[in-house]
Amino acid sequence: MINLSTVAVVKEVLRTARTIAVVGFSPKENRPSYQVGSYLIQAGFNVIPVNPGHSEICGLKCYPDLVSIPQAIDVVDIFRRSEDVLPIVAEAIAIKAKVVWMQQGIINQEAADLAAKGGLIVIMDRCLKVDHMNFGAA
Repeated sequence: MINLSTVAVVKEVLRTARTIAVVGFSPKENRPSYQVGSYLIQAGFNVIPVNPGHSEICGLKCYPDLVSIPQAIDVVDIFRRSEDVLPIVAEAIAIKAKVVWMQQGIINQEAADLAAKGGLIVIMDRCLKVDHMNFGAA
C-alpha cells in the first residue's frame, strides 16, 4: 500500500479540515485524547467528542458513535486500541468522512486498507496535535 501519510498529504488535510470527530475523547485531562482534543478546540477546529460513556466533554455535546453525529465530518481522529479500529473505520466510511487519522501508536493495516478502498485519506501512527504544531500554522 502507498504510504498516504506523507508530509504533503498531512499538510493538505490540516489546511482543509474544519470538523474533527475525536473518537475516544476522554474527559480526563491527563489522557492524550483530552490533550489533543482540547488543543484542537483552542486551534479553532470544530471538534466533536465521540465517547459512549459521556454526554459532554470540554463543554461540547458528546456522541456515542460517528453515525449519531448530525453533521459532516472532515477528519475522524481515532484514540482506540489498534484492534478496535476496524468498526470505527466502517462508520467513517458510512458517514462519508474525508480522512481517517489513527493517532500515534495506532496501527491497523486492515482498517487502513478498508478506509482507502472506501475513498478516505488514511493517516496512521501520527499525532494530529504534533503535526498541527509542526505544519498547521504554515
